[in-house]
Amino acid sequence: MTQTNTKTKSIEKEKIVAETLNGRFAMIGLIAAIGAYLTTGQIIPGYV
Repeated sequence: MTQTNTKTKSIEKEKIVAETLNGRFAMIGLIAAIGAYLTTGQIIPGYV
C-alpha cells in the first residue's frame, strides 16, 4: 500500500486583493490615456 502526500498550495488573500486592485488601476490608467489622446491628440497633454 502506498501513501501519497499531496500538498495544496494556497495563495494569500492579501496577494489576490493586491493583484486585483493593480489590474483595476491599470485599466483606469489605460482609459485615462485613451481619453487624453482622443481629446488633446497627445498621450501626455502639455509634454512636447
